[in-house]
Amino acid sequence: MAEFKSDFLRTLQERGFIHQISDETGLDELFAKETVTAYIGFDPTASSLHAGSLIQIMMLHWMQATGHRPLSLMGGGTGMVGDPSFKDEARQLMTIDTIENNIASIKRCFANYLTYGEGPKDALMVNNAEWLRSLNYLEFLRDVGRHFSVNRMLSFDSVKTRLDREQSLSFLEFNYMILQAYDFVELAKRYDCRLQMGGSDQWGNIVNGIDLGHRMGTKQLFALTSPLLTTASGAKMGKSATGAVWLNADLLSAYDFWQYWRNTEDADVSRFLKLYTTLSMDEIARLSALAGSEINEVKKILATEVTAILHGRAAAEQAAETARKTFEEGGLSENLPTVDVPASELDAGIGLLSLIVRAGLAGSNGEARRHVQGGAVRVNDEAVNDERKIIGSGEVTADGIIKLSLGKKKHILIRPAA
Repeated sequence: MAEFKSDFLRTLQERGFIHQISDETGLDELFAKETVTAYIGFDPTASSLHAGSLIQIMMLHWMQATGHRPLSLMGGGTGMVGDPSFKDEARQLMTIDTIENNIASIKRCFANYLTYGEGPKDALMVNNAEWLRSLNYLEFLRDVGRHFSVNRMLSFDSVKTRLDREQSLSFLEFNYMILQAYDFVELAKRYDCRLQMGGSDQWGNIVNGIDLGHRMGTKQLFALTSPLLTTASGAKMGKSATGAVWLNADLLSAYDFWQYWRNTEDADVSRFLKLYTTLSMDEIARLSALAGSEINEVKKILATEVTAILHGRAAAEQAAETARKTFEEGGLSENLPTVDVPASELDAGIGLLSLIVRAGLAGSNGEARRHVQGGAVRVNDEAVNDERKIIGSGEVTADGIIKLSLGKKKHILIRPAA
C-alpha cells in the first residue's frame, strides 16, 4: 500500500475510497504541490441522486476539505445519450426539458456537501451541454473521433459484457464513451481539470479521456476510481426493500433516510463510518471497537451523522428522537411519515392491502398479502392477520390518526384529510 504525501490521497486511502489510480506517484506529487481541480460526472436520469452516489459526492467533499477544487459535472449533454456501462439494455431517452428539470432538482443536494463560489478552492458545477449540444458533427468526427480505435472500444468490459450476452448496443450508446472522454479534455482546457474520479466501472471510460487528452495536447491527466460498494450481504448500495434511497427530501424524508442507515448490517458499520461521515479516524476507531448491544448505539450515531450532512443536524436529531420514541418507549411520534387519506374514503372503508400499498409499505397487493400472512402487519400496534380486513374511520385513534406498522421498524401515520 502506497504511502501518500498529499492530505487528499492519504485521507481517501485511510477511509477506503481508493480502488485504482492511473499514476499514484504523479498524482500524489501534483496534490502535494498545487491546488488541483478534479471532477466527477453525474447523469440526470432522475430528479434526485440516491445513496449509491454518496461515495462519489463524499470524494468531492474531501477534495475541498483538503484544500482542492471539486467540480461536479452535470450531464445535460451526455444525458441525451445515456451511459451504457454494464446495462442490459438502452436507457429510455429523455427530453431536454426533463433533463434540465432533473439537473435543477439534483443541484439542491450538492450544496450540503460542497461550498460553491468564485474563489480558487470553491466548488464548481458545470453542465456539459455547454459544449456538447453545439458540436458540429463532421468537425467532431474529424478532430476527436479519429483518435479512437473501435477495436479497443470493443475490448472494454462495459461493451464486451453487452456483446457477449448478444444484447443490442446502439450506435448512440457506443458514442457515450467518446463524449465522456471529450468532457475530460474540455474540462482540462477550460478549468485546468487534471483528475477524473468515478466508480470502478468507469475505469475504461476515464482512461479513454486520459488518452484523448494526450493526443489533443492537454497536460498529463489522471484517473482515480472507488470500489463499487455492496452491503455485507451483497445488496446494492442505495436500494432498500421499498425502493431507491433518494437524497432529495421531497422523495424521501429525513426520517426514512435516517432509518436506512440505522438498519446497516453489523459488518458494514465501521466501513460506512469511514466512507459516509466526517468523524475523525480516532473516533471511528473507538466506535468500531464497540461490540454486542453497543453496536446498535453506533448505528444510531452513523445514521445521525450521515443524515446531518444531507438534511442538517436538527432534522437528523429529530429523526433519531422520533425513532427513540417509537421503538424504545413504544410511543407515537407526530414526526413519523404521514400519508393523508380523504376522510370520505375512510368513512367508506379501505381494504387493508390497498392501504399498505398506498402507505408505501409494499409495492403490490401480493407483497402486502405476504406481509399480512407472515404476521408482520399491525394497525394501532395490534397484529392483523386478516388480509380482507377493511380499515375505516373506526380505527382513527383519539390522536386523530391510524398507525400502520410493518415489522418493528416501519411505521406510517394515516391521517384523515378533508
